Amino acid sequence: MKGQAELWWGLLFGCVGLGYLVYGRRQGAAVPIVCGLALMVFPYFVPNTYVLVLIGGVLSALPYFLRR
Repeated sequence: MKGQAELWWGLLFGCVGLGYLVYGRRQGAAVPIVCGLALMVFPYFVPNTYVLVLIGGVLSALPYFLRR
């Protein structure tokens, strides 16, 4: 069973992912759509809290650095 911190981080990254998905669909941009989907799915497969935060932080910042 997951700990409470992992559940809260998963919820946070899922919400950010939903925001990126909606933004990407409205703008027609592929990078936010892909990052949004990844942010909503990856917390189910990462059992470690530190790795969860690291991957979530990278995926959350990626659309900022890959924008045109």
